[in-house]
Amino acid sequence: MRTAEAPGQTANVDLCFVPLTHHSQEQLPAVSGSSGKLVIQSRATAAKEPDYPGRVFEDDKLCYTSAMEEFVRASQEKDEKSTKPLPVDDEKMSIKEKKRFLHQEESALRDKRRTHRQKRKEEDAAWKTLRQQRRQQEMDATKTPQKPRQAVDAQQWKQLRQQRKQTVEQRKQEDSQWRQKRQRIKQRWSQFPIITAWVAILVITDNCTRQCLGLPLFIAGAKVTAEAIVDALLQLLPPELQFLISDRGPQFRAKVFDQLAENQSFIHVLIARHRPQSNGIAERFVQTLKQWLADKHWQDDQQLHQCLLQFLTVYNDRPHQGLPGDLSPNELTRRLSCQNCQISP
Repeated sequence: MRTAEAPGQTANVDLCFVPLTHHSQEQLPAVSGSSGKLVIQSRATAAKEPDYPGRVFEDDKLCYTSAMEEFVRASQEKDEKSTKPLPVDDEKMSIKEKKRFLHQEESALRDKRRTHRQKRKEEDAAWKTLRQQRRQQEMDATKTPQKPRQAVDAQQWKQLRQQRKQTVEQRKQEDSQWRQKRQRIKQRWSQFPIITAWVAILVITDNCTRQCLGLPLFIAGAKVTAEAIVDALLQLLPPELQFLISDRGPQFRAKVFDQLAENQSFIHVLIARHRPQSNGIAERFVQTLKQWLADKHWQDDQQLHQCLLQFLTVYNDRPHQGLPGDLSPNELTRRLSCQNCQISP
């Protein structure tokens, strides 16, 4: 990919989204806002070979009967694994995985509770029928007394009532256990970080030297307006700018952005749809920025701003593998500027 021939000739811009608050032990989510709304993307993981019971049929050495038996065994093992307690407290698991397992545990507890309630309804209906029968027997006994039989019925009814009391007591214990499990799940949910607000960071990178020209942030997050971005660019873009490269996000396609390009006499280059690599310099810079922010801590936009200022200094002064001689962006900018000064009459 060809790059600009001189500093200030071309700039790459992009929007980076991060949470308003972040703790060092949390993982920064991968977020895209080029479509006009924030989309939280799943982070790429190493591709794993799919593991499912049906793969046993790929073994041509097994006869049909053996393959079917192996399939049944593998299916049973898979079912047993799915019913094991979910490791929601495993420190090696990501927050996303913990939430997924906790959702499953919550759903399983809810389904079990629903089954118990249905069983109770059936038991209550049967008990109601028994009571009605008992009352009818008592009414009939007053009309045609049968003392021996009445004594036997009274003993059976006493046993049934005792069983009913035991059932009610057992239900109370089950309800208490269910409430405790439900409360533990709520406590686990409360431990997860809740992202209620996002911050948008405007990334401005020189195409030639990779020097970062600024990192203005906007607490409006996904709702950041094109006007706000234009105001920030007016303060940071080099006066000799000829080309500005960006994606097709709604903020960059607004009329106010076209007006900026006309007033500042540069050409706005919109990359092709679904081709983020066309703005690769800005994309790679965003990755570097997020990697650096991953273990940082901030509670508000002011603390985040201080982190960005620190990163700006570190990034521009450290060696860059993509530059000649692994120079830093600041050093390459200085050398090229000196060369231009010597060439100029």
